[in-house]
Amino acid sequence: MKTFLSIGAGPGMGFATAERFAKEGFQVVLAARSVAKTQELVERLTRNGYSASVRKVDSSDPKSVAELVADVQKQHGSIDVLHYNAASMRKATLSEQPRDSFNDDLAVNIGGALVAAQAVAPKMEKQSSGAILLTGGGFALAPSPDYLSISIGKAGLRALAHGLFEPFRDKGIHVATVTVCTLVSPGSKEASSVAEHFWNLYSQPRDSWTVEANYAPASA
Repeated sequence: MKTFLSIGAGPGMGFATAERFAKEGFQVVLAARSVAKTQELVERLTRNGYSASVRKVDSSDPKSVAELVADVQKQHGSIDVLHYNAASMRKATLSEQPRDSFNDDLAVNIGGALVAAQAVAPKMEKQSSGAILLTGGGFALAPSPDYLSISIGKAGLRALAHGLFEPFRDKGIHVATVTVCTLVSPGSKEASSVAEHFWNLYSQPRDSWTVEANYAPASA
């Protein structure tokens, strides 16, 4: 059974994407800062007959992210799909941004993704297969002065995906991002649509891999 690891698994896009992969026979590992909240999501999956478990992770802490990946690999043998969904959504202009918070925001929004990619890449490369999926955002394309730290973070995440795409494709690893240009609520059709975009990216034939899909509802 293939393994899907979600880092920063929340009730919206994170859960919907994990559920989409679970429907395809993946065993799902949901990891987030709050074990209690994440356990509720796991129970929703297991009640529907899917294989799912919970892990605790602090996406801002490189050691925590690396240890999570190592633990999941030790238990399941490999991670076939990594989904990085963690984000620090702080509303703050330049003058409002607390000076001691900006690096913390970046650690979640981009640093954790970089460490996670570093951690899963060696085994994926050895297998010549695997996918690293990143939840992007429209702020990467149109930065908001009211949400500077997440705008910079999503721009960095998009750069990470594009920067890794070619060298990782040569190693059999598909790096891709869905740039989500709308607000997404838990249980919404938007959440399901984003999940479908991730599944479609994962399902692409190797000779047709693409690095990015944009999602914006017609009404957005």
